[in-house]
Amino acid sequence: MQCSYFDAGICRSCTLLDQPYAEQLAGKERRSRELLAAFPAAEWLPSAASAQEGFRNKAKMVVGGTVDAPTLGILDERRRGVDLSRCPLCTDGILAAMPALTAFVSAARLEPYDVPARRGELKYVLVTESPDGELMVRFVVRDEQVLPRIRRELPALQRALPNAAVVSVNLQPEHKAIVEGEREIVLTDRETLPMRLGAVTLSLRPQSFFQTNTAIAIELYAQARAWIDEVDPASLWDLYCGVGGFALHAAVPLRRSLLAMATDARPAPPVSSTSATDRPRDVTGIEVSPEAVAAARETAAALGLDRVRFEAADATAFALAATEPPELVLVNPPRRGIGADLAAWLERSGVRHVVYSSCNPVTLASDLAVMPSFTVRRARLFDMFPNTAHVEVITLLERVA
Repeated sequence: MQCSYFDAGICRSCTLLDQPYAEQLAGKERRSRELLAAFPAAEWLPSAASAQEGFRNKAKMVVGGTVDAPTLGILDERRRGVDLSRCPLCTDGILAAMPALTAFVSAARLEPYDVPARRGELKYVLVTESPDGELMVRFVVRDEQVLPRIRRELPALQRALPNAAVVSVNLQPEHKAIVEGEREIVLTDRETLPMRLGAVTLSLRPQSFFQTNTAIAIELYAQARAWIDEVDPASLWDLYCGVGGFALHAAVPLRRSLLAMATDARPAPPVSSTSATDRPRDVTGIEVSPEAVAAARETAAALGLDRVRFEAADATAFALAATEPPELVLVNPPRRGIGADLAAWLERSGVRHVVYSSCNPVTLASDLAVMPSFTVRRARLFDMFPNTAHVEVITLLERVA
């Protein structure tokens, strides 16, 4: 991939960009295997490769510059705005929206936030594109006093970007290295962005997490579903479920899932064998974000999945308070991992299988060390973040003791 920002030394976020992609992928798999060497997998499946560019469905743009000449991108070492509005990682729809968003900042007279001076109004512009080309646009501001100006210019923005289905303002008044605040004000009639992924169309709300790489997310969910179908649990938990991606894919009847894959012309994920029935299963999703839980419930209702429930709760607290474990637990934690308390609960719980999807093999290894009764039956790397050292590794764990 050619990137003028990288070549000019303006942005070096893609730390592996000067390596051929095949070398990047091989190096990531080698490093992941090394980190998990103490827990050897019975089988490593072929890594899931990504496109090198145009894969990123979300742009998190720091606003810099001035009202009349705003920049959307990052801040340099002196905390000045650097424009990255043509970043080749972003989807075409996001790149096409950037000129209209830049013009909107000027038209609404939104002063970019000056970090050193702690002065200004607009901190970030966040843009997400769905697989169907619709956009969610969010403006992160310090104070709601700017709302009248944003509302005044919103019709012009919608004319310029008719695919902007959801537009909102997030209030982040604090001078902290935190992108979003707690309060969100939705300015459009629609509050959710449909993310169509085969048999499941997830509902994405402004403060909900979604995987950055849509194509790889589809493969990741399909792989987890294949492993779950293989062991065929009657009940499962999806801890750290977000908007319900894993849970909902696991709950959709198998025939409907396979039909969607055939319609999308997507190959089935590689597995050693399958023994899944099409019996319904009880699925529980746990997520700390009420916004994400509301979105997951919306999707479950739209799909008619009456044996799926979602709760807003801390994953560890939920597990420790449970009176009876499910047959399978799926965990998809943030980079810090599930932690010693939840890992210890899984160790003593009697749960037969765990599907662990990790964005940090270092913490995956530390969590596995607390779970000696489990063996890694299968592992697979998904290149969710090409051109960087970051990876997603999913493992199927089986209790052997």
